[in-house]
Amino acid sequence: MESSPYSLSDDAATALTERWLERAVIGLNLCPFAKSVHVKQQIHYRVSRATEPRDVLLQIEEELKALHAADPSVRDTTLLMAPDCFADFLDFNDFLHDADRVLTSLNLEGEIQIASFHPQFQFAGTTADDITNYTNRAPFPTFHLIREDSIARAVEAFPQAEMIFEKNMETLERLGHAGWKALELDVDPMPGDGKP
Repeated sequence: MESSPYSLSDDAATALTERWLERAVIGLNLCPFAKSVHVKQQIHYRVSRATEPRDVLLQIEEELKALHAADPSVRDTTLLMAPDCFADFLDFNDFLHDADRVLTSLNLEGEIQIASFHPQFQFAGTTADDITNYTNRAPFPTFHLIREDSIARAVEAFPQAEMIFEKNMETLERLGHAGWKALELDVDPMPGDGKP
C-alpha cells in the first residue's frame, strides 16, 4: 500500500475529518442535519489509498452499494476521503461527473446523492482566497454519500433549508480567515499545488 503524501495513517486522516465535521460543519452550523447522525454514530468513514481516479471510482461504487444495503439506523451516510488523489481541484470537479454516472448505473438516483468537498474548493466567479469557498473545504478530497430519505426528513425539520447556502456564506464572512485558521483544520497542502 502506497503511503499518503500527507504521511498520515487512515486513523489520523479519519480523525482530522471528524475534527473538521465537529468544528466546522457542526460547530459553525454549516449543515444543521449533520449533528444528529454524528451523535448517533451513523456516519461511515473510509480512507481511500487510491492514487488513480479509476480506483477511487471503484471504491465509490463499493460504498454506494454498501450504503444502499445497510440499515439506515446503523449507517445513514458515508464519507469517503481520498488524500492520495485529486491534488488539483479542477480534476476533482471533472471527476464528479464520473461519480454521478456510477450512481446512475447502479439505479440509485433518487435514493442516494453524492456531495463533495475539497481543500481547494472554489466557487465559479470567486478568487481562491475568498472566504466563502471554505463552506465546501475539507481537509482532504471527500465524497459524501447521502440518502435522499435523510435529506427529505431533514428538510421537513428545517423548513428554510434553501436558506442554508446564504447563511453559510454570511457565517464564513463573519468568521474571516483568522477565525477559520483558529479552528486548526488545515493539513499540509496537496503535493504540487503550491498553496498555503
